[in-house]
Amino acid sequence: MKAPTRHILLFGVGGVCLSLLLLYNSTSTNTPENLNNSNGHHMGDLGQHTSYLEGYRSLIDRKPLRIHCKSCALVTSSGHMTGSNRGAEIDNMECVIRMNDAPTRGYERDVGHRTSLRVVAHSSMQRVLRNRHELLNSSLETFFIFWGPGNYMRGDGKGLVYNNLRLMKQTMPELQVYIISHEQMLHFDELFKKETGKDRRRSNSWLSTGWFTMAIAMEICDRINVYGMIGPDFCKSSNSKPSVPYHYYEPAGPDECTMYLSHEQGRHGSHHRFITEKRVFANWARMFNIHFYQPDWRPAALPKNSTIT
Repeated sequence: MKAPTRHILLFGVGGVCLSLLLLYNSTSTNTPENLNNSNGHHMGDLGQHTSYLEGYRSLIDRKPLRIHCKSCALVTSSGHMTGSNRGAEIDNMECVIRMNDAPTRGYERDVGHRTSLRVVAHSSMQRVLRNRHELLNSSLETFFIFWGPGNYMRGDGKGLVYNNLRLMKQTMPELQVYIISHEQMLHFDELFKKETGKDRRRSNSWLSTGWFTMAIAMEICDRINVYGMIGPDFCKSSNSKPSVPYHYYEPAGPDECTMYLSHEQGRHGSHHRFITEKRVFANWARMFNIHFYQPDWRPAALPKNSTIT
């Protein structure tokens, strides 16, 4: 497949707000009247302590997700969390958000032990099931949001992931299991295109679980503290920085920057655009109440009329 032409997109305040309004308008019945900047204000004035999020529906009764948090810790699975001693700080936030099958047992000092919301990719479902004694049996207070391609998530008996989730729910009926609707998946694709100028499908890439998790966190949290996420330029100078594993719980696994660069530069087969996504997150953080720790960094001010390619 021929590499797509790279587009140039102005990242002005108006453009980002338009994209975020698209996301908010498609998912919440309590649509915010406006989106404030990050100087102490939250990302959406939801008007109530709890909002209905229409893009995320419970598996059996199809009710929308209902959650709102004043402060959130979004904990990545990065090796940068190893030795961080951030666990108590993370657990002190109102809500703690994790991804896929990232464990807490044995890593509490660094990543905490609480989990309010876990966002899980279809490709991680089997690992979650294998680790159900830790991730499921003790997680009755946790919301699980699963995402995947439409053919995997269809509820007509032909969706492989959906069928497995139904079995899981029958075995553990108290689990709070939600899936991202097909319409919401399309909105996430459109959000990516508006923010980057790149069509996900034409570039032969998949949005990462990190993308879904950050976008969901922006809908439910007034403040987001992100732990373990590097900035978009971090891997450019990776030779001067210590190597860390892609996952903190897989110390012998692949190097994080090697993984990011190989996916970003890949043109054949399916890839994640990790670095492109982090450029978007950095721009969101310039406007909204998002902060990055471990490593601690702050996005530089965006010059007037600047562009990102």
